[in-house]
This record gives sequence, C-alpha cells and structure tokens, in this order.
Amino acid sequence: MTGDERPRETEASSDDQRPASGEDWREPAGRRAVADGGTEAAGDDGATLDPWGSATVADYRKLFEEFGIEEFDELLDEVPDPHYLMRRGVIFGHRDYRRVAEAMVNDEPFAALSGFMPTGDPHIGHKLVFDELIWHQRQGGDAYALIADLEANSARGMSWDEIDEHARDYLLSLLALGFDPEEGTLYRQSGDRDVQDLAFELGASANFSELENIYGFSGETSVSHMQSVVTQMADILYPQLDEPKPTVIPVGPDQDPHVRLARDLAARTRYFGVTKAYASFEADAGERELLAAAHAALADEAAERDEGGGGEPVRCEDAADWLEAEMTADEVRATIVAKLREAGKEPLRPRVRFLDRNATDEAFEALIDAVAGEKRVFDEHVDAFDLSRDEAEALAREVELDHGGYGFVAPSSIYHRFMTGLTGGKMSSSVPASHISLLDDPEDGYDKVKAATTGGRETAEKQRELGGRADECPVYELYAYLLAGDDDEFAKRVYDECVGGERLCGDCKEQAAELMREFLEDHQRKREEVEELLERADIELDSDRARR
Repeated sequence: MTGDERPRETEASSDDQRPASGEDWREPAGRRAVADGGTEAAGDDGATLDPWGSATVADYRKLFEEFGIEEFDELLDEVPDPHYLMRRGVIFGHRDYRRVAEAMVNDEPFAALSGFMPTGDPHIGHKLVFDELIWHQRQGGDAYALIADLEANSARGMSWDEIDEHARDYLLSLLALGFDPEEGTLYRQSGDRDVQDLAFELGASANFSELENIYGFSGETSVSHMQSVVTQMADILYPQLDEPKPTVIPVGPDQDPHVRLARDLAARTRYFGVTKAYASFEADAGERELLAAAHAALADEAAERDEGGGGEPVRCEDAADWLEAEMTADEVRATIVAKLREAGKEPLRPRVRFLDRNATDEAFEALIDAVAGEKRVFDEHVDAFDLSRDEAEALAREVELDHGGYGFVAPSSIYHRFMTGLTGGKMSSSVPASHISLLDDPEDGYDKVKAATTGGRETAEKQRELGGRADECPVYELYAYLLAGDDDEFAKRVYDECVGGERLCGDCKEQAAELMREFLEDHQRKREEVEELLERADIELDSDRARR
C-alpha cells in the first residue's frame, strides 16, 4: 500500500509446529496447501502472488512478513459468533477486518462482496467463499455476489456460451447453500453499467506502469485483460456507491494484489487525506514517529519543570536537538532533523491535518468553514488542533459526500487457506481426481474420497504407535473445511483420534466418503429447489454477447 496514513499493516509470524496431542487441531499455519485459482509463495527466495497463476502457498508466514497480511487469530474474539472457518484457522489472515467486526457489534452498515470467475464447475474449494459470503449476509451485511465474466473472457479466453453455462452453475450452488437474492445483490460485470462507469473513473487513477509492477503485465498483455483489472477494482468498491461503509472481500491469498490495489485507488479518489502532524511542514510516516517521540519526551520534561502547565511550548529546534542526542543516526532521522532546523522556533504541536488530494475549490472552502476550533489554513492543507483523528475522518467524508465525491472506506479482506488436492499437490479444475465438483455424481464423490491420499503411516501398526499426520492429510481437510460443518467437537475428535493412533485411514476415509456422498446428494437436491428462485433473481443469465 502507498499513501499517507492508510491503516498500517503489521508484521507477524506464526509457528507452524502443531502439538501431537491435538491441543491445536485447527489448520496448521505453515504447511503447504494448494488449490486451483492462482498464487505462489516461494519460500526463502521471496513470495509472489499471481491472481491468474496456479495456487500454491509454501509457507503462510511469508504472507504476514512480506505482504503485511495480519493474523486473524488476533481479532477472533472481537467477531460476534465467528464462522467455523474462522474458529478452525482456515480463515488465517485479514487486512483491516476489525472495522467490519466493529460494524457487526454496533449494528452499523457493512457489506461483503466476492466474485466468481466461471471457467469450470464450482467445486468444494469454491464452497469456502460461498460460505463466507453467506455468513456475512446472515450477520446483517449487504451481500454482493458477482460473475466475473469480463475477466473470464479476457484473462482465460472463455467463450460467452461457456461463461453463461458455468455462471448459472455457480449461482445455483450459491443459492442452494443459503444466499438470499432478495436481500443481497447478484450481477454480472458485463451487465452492470454502474460498475463499468466506476471502472472508467478508477482507471483515471491507475496507469500501465503500476499494473506492470503489480501483475507482471507486458507489451503482450491485451488491453481487455488490463481493463478487466480496473473492472475488478470497481467490483470491490461497488457496495459503497450508495453509502460509504466497511466492506470485506473474502478471498484466497492469491487475490491479495487486487485488494491492495483497490485500497490504494479508494484512497486516491478521496477528496481529502487525513493524517497526524506536528508542524507546518510535511512528514512521512517514519518521520512522524520520530516527531511523536520527541514531542512526548520534551512535553514531559516541560511539565516537570512547570507543574502549573503554563510553560514554554516545545519548539522544533528543541526537538532537533533531542533527536540528535537520543536517536541513532540514520537517513530518516537526518531528514526530519533538517526539517526541524529549518522550522526553528515554530511550536511543535500535535494536530490533525486535512490534505487536499482531489477536492474541488468549493469542497476545500467548505472544509475550512466546517473545521471547528483552532486551525491553520495553508494552500494545500488545513491543520486542526481541536479534533480527534476519528472526528476529522468523519468530517472529511461528510464534506466530500456533500460535494459529489465517493468518500470510499478502504476495503477490508479475509484470507482462507487453499485446499490440498485429493491426490496430493494442488487442487486443480483440470485434474478431476484432485477435486470434487459440486456437480459430481454423489457416487463419484464417494469414490474420489475413498481413493484420496492421506497422512497415514505405512502400516496400521505404525499408525497405532505413532499416530497419523492429520496436518498433512487431504482427508482431514475435508472434515475441517466441509464435512464437520459447524460441529467443532466432531472435527476435534477426528483430529485427536488420528494423531492419537485410534483412527485408521481406511475407516476414516469410509466415514468421510459417506459424508461427502450425503453432502452432494443434499446440495444437488437444493440446487433443483432454487432453480425457480434464480429465474426470478435480478440477473441476466444469458449474455447478449454470446449471440454476436
């Protein structure tokens, strides 16, 4: 992310060692997990995230360290009635999800959106996203589900007839799993003019060099593919067109480049940026940290000298002296010291700064009038001394909306682990044995589970002695991700019995296969029941483009 004072991403790490006792039976943090859909994190050599590549994450800790994704466990207790995918660690990371959780707790508006690229049958990996979207809808959020048909056509070369067929299958499964189309919104990228108009506006704030850097585009990349990226940015911000609100995008980590770009574009379209400041000059985030430290130390010293609190203010030149005496020399310190020296005797005072990013002259004047209390007005910013950061953010958005701006809230995201293929390696739509389609004959689903790779030992004797390796087992993943449903005790019992040597792979696969057959039978019956509901939904199922 770039730009001033957007929510800071934190670095974190996660221990991928799991106790054999089964005390932590959730999905392990560091194991290799893969699925069809696109990302690769390349171990010690660095990580790349490719939304259109083959999905492989070798070490999820790299996502915390290199991309600023935050650990979901840290805010799990703040989420009301968390989904079982959250409780089991399948949803492992987030960007700025706390504001969504707070909206749930306070019964305030929020939204959830996810898109589906119809390039094949929906399978059990896609069910993760379906479930996350539906859960947010049931928590009171405005839910949006879109068919990414422009992306499927431009990035994957799918024909419009193929897209129409697969789109219908995705939507039927979504509705069968519980999405309410009367309370939520279904749409296709190609059929929504508001999305396309917003994409055009957002495109003015992006350029080819940026897309080249983020996605690896080159001179061989089609303009349609590049346009589809901007359309996805419009999708992510679409729920806020009528009203700015916290919005979560549930995705696999391969889609994080889209989330980061959307957050940047949301900030770039804002009329005003709001930051902390300490003097009339500009300072970046690192410099502001040093200013805060200097002001706090010098203000405390002044208070000790003058218990009445009416002494001399902290001066910029005093802060420069303090930083040179107390802080290790580096480039950041040298830069801010030079700025402080130039400011001289100017008081160093905490304030909130409104930066003029894209405001019209009328909006900027309106902001000046709206700032209450002491303020300082400059050509391109306004400093307010009597407003908190939250009050300033709210005021900036209010003025922007009153003068025709979007007022977007930076979108949030949650990230789920990829499912391992049933044959080991990655789950791929092009390898039928590696995945179970939601359209598979229930008997075929049964057979695929029975034939799946496991984390079992070489013999039953060793299994009983050493226990199974549930953390490396695609079949255990089926329990944790799908077959155990909301029953945490059942999922934990399967894990404990496996690692404790009580559960052998043959019996475990038989139970999982039976549950999978029952799930597919039930799901496909519900798909038939919601066909009429889909026909009544406000979405065009057959594209006009298919007949051109």
